[in-house]
Amino acid sequence: MRLGSTALATERVERRLAALLAADVVGYSRLIGADEAGTLAAFKTIKSELFDPTTAAHNGRLVKTTGDGFLVEFSSVVDALLSATEFRREWPNGTRRSPWIGSSSSGSESTSATL
Repeated sequence: MRLGSTALATERVERRLAALLAADVVGYSRLIGADEAGTLAAFKTIKSELFDPTTAAHNGRLVKTTGDGFLVEFSSVVDALLSATEFRREWPNGTRRSPWIGSSSSGSESTSATL
């Protein structure tokens, strides 16, 4: 169709604003190499006991998981930041059983909000 055609002009494009949170585990490949079963079990526990409830509490929707990462959609930047802050703050508590999850050799963790 031509740009100025009537059919194109009457089509409605639905748009919505969203805030995205991307989070991953630093050093995941190294951890998998050292203890695959333990890493996968700890990651599953972190997801079910920390990530899923935190996401739900702030009205987030899990869009995609990628091995060691999550992509979550929020309808509000405030909700995304509150979720990221809570997740980051609670991270050490959520890993008491497996303190090495989330730490690289330098001891830094990574949780970031991409808005």
